[in-house]
Amino acid sequence: MKLAPLATVILLALTAATATMAQPASGRLERIRKAGEVRVCIWPDYYSISYRNTRTGQLEGIDIDLARELAKDLGVQVRFIDSSFKTLIDDLLNDRCDVSMHGVAITPARQEKLAFTHPYLRSGIYAITTKSHPSVKGWGDVDKEGVVVAAASGTYMVDVMRTQLKQARLVEVATSEAREQEVMSGRADLFVTDYPYSRKMLARHDWARLLSPPTPLAPSAYAYAVAPNDAEWLQVMDGFVVRAKSDGRLLVAGKANGLEAIVELK
Repeated sequence: MKLAPLATVILLALTAATATMAQPASGRLERIRKAGEVRVCIWPDYYSISYRNTRTGQLEGIDIDLARELAKDLGVQVRFIDSSFKTLIDDLLNDRCDVSMHGVAITPARQEKLAFTHPYLRSGIYAITTKSHPSVKGWGDVDKEGVVVAAASGTYMVDVMRTQLKQARLVEVATSEAREQEVMSGRADLFVTDYPYSRKMLARHDWARLLSPPTPLAPSAYAYAVAPNDAEWLQVMDGFVVRAKSDGRLLVAGKANGLEAIVELK
């Protein structure tokens, strides 16, 4: 048998490899339907959004309800995957989940890495202090000399408060629970959060006092985030948001979880 010259063999191999690379990758929607499940990243500490109830161990919140509605629309099951605001970009880019559904604020930094649906919630920034605090009684006491403000790493509140605070000192902590611990221990005078998490504090802690700004501070749109460069999947998720607004499912889920005040129906 006459063997082909080495150059010919290499050329054929390169041609085959190029042809393989040129084949379109299976789309995410197709993969979801074949797998029979949609993988939804959540932050399980987000009260009223995607919260794992510490008493029952069950997931609850507006995005848990809506993720299940999404799965129904797609004709598949939903699989929830624990994530966080610090890891959501990596989780989506590394294909750990198909979509992040845990009240993700649309920020310029995140838009550089991810794609977002139309907004479905909108919340500004609030603060939590103790009812017994000797000097912090209202929003006007937040930005004063000697006041320490805690904010959770990875949240948009960090960047906002860096700009807002002129006299008070901002302390960035690792987790939402750490914010509470800083205030309860006296190391911080208050911590900043959003509307959903403020509801948890008032519902669960007798010591908590809500501080509301006189006008909305940095009202931010919350949306569902997906990996970039998949127009079909983004269109599917956008379509779901539009349908949930028009057919009433978004408002129903908002009311069921005490968030009707921040539901974005436009």
